[in-house]
Amino acid sequence: MTDRSAAIEAFLAASGWGGAVRTPLPGDASTRSYERLALAGRKAMLMNQPPSAETAPCPPEASPAERAALGYNALARLAAGRVEAFVATARYLKSLGLSAPAILAADPKAGFAVIEDLGDGLFARLIEAGTHERPLYEAAIDALLRLHETRPPEVLPGGWPLLVYDDLALKTGHDVFVEWLPRYREGVVFGKDALAAWEATWRPIRARGEKGASVFCHRDYHAENLIWLPAREGAARVGLLDFQDAVRAHPAWDLSMLLHDARRTVSPELEAACLARYLAARPDADAEALRADYHALGALNIVRILGIFARLVTRDGKPRYAAFMPRMWTYLARCLADPALKELDAWFAAHVPHEARR
Repeated sequence: MTDRSAAIEAFLAASGWGGAVRTPLPGDASTRSYERLALAGRKAMLMNQPPSAETAPCPPEASPAERAALGYNALARLAAGRVEAFVATARYLKSLGLSAPAILAADPKAGFAVIEDLGDGLFARLIEAGTHERPLYEAAIDALLRLHETRPPEVLPGGWPLLVYDDLALKTGHDVFVEWLPRYREGVVFGKDALAAWEATWRPIRARGEKGASVFCHRDYHAENLIWLPAREGAARVGLLDFQDAVRAHPAWDLSMLLHDARRTVSPELEAACLARYLAARPDADAEALRADYHALGALNIVRILGIFARLVTRDGKPRYAAFMPRMWTYLARCLADPALKELDAWFAAHVPHEARR
């Protein structure tokens, strides 16, 4: 038995789950793992996040140079998988009447938590099995609207900071693309002039993103992280997972995560209907400006994801992520069709051949 295995057993025993039947769940691109627990008619989930598995999260007052020295998580303002981030965020979401898992036990220092098991009704799996997608997406929009009703606190319950998705974090995101696409796609080269134009084109978009950072942002809000809970009411019918990287961000960000889903195609018609539902419920918002920001920040989000997938395939030996990239290129074309993004569209036309966009 490894030291980590022994620590898990000790944690489960101390939290009242000793002797539970443990069923591992499939992993993803993270360093975190989950097991389903069953004991005497009760069920729950074990979260296992080794604290030393990732670089440090971002201290709230860290300078850009300090963030760069700490590594990617600090630059991008990711939580480094910290259990205390998950616990604090879950409690905040539940305080809004939303369906985050209840925290049944936690040892953040050791990297463990026992959380409520919300079941198997992932939006993505239900839709694959024939459930009509429109009501699920409408409910997901309604949950976002609930999140966006209230300006979030700077510090979440338990003391975890809700940092701004700022200029440096946004830049870190889009620069993954220019770093890793040439390593992934033979023949793609970004010279000094191309990189200078890349930065100049994104700078004003990042400024809009930081200036508009006014709402709680789940940051990984898509059909693989949403669970249908039809026995609950209203926005609480949407179970929320994988939110520990939450930040304060522009409202367009989570809309992009939902409607530019890497793992399943969201049609232009469904995208338009969801945006219309969101805007109809927010008469205070400048609809034209929000749509423009959705296209611009959506494009940034998409190139960030393309860069991450290129890195996962090339550096980490995970070829399955290549299958998602054509879908992301399709979403990017939708965003770049906005005339306000003609400079960005021209950059891609000049530097990324169409045969490389696959």
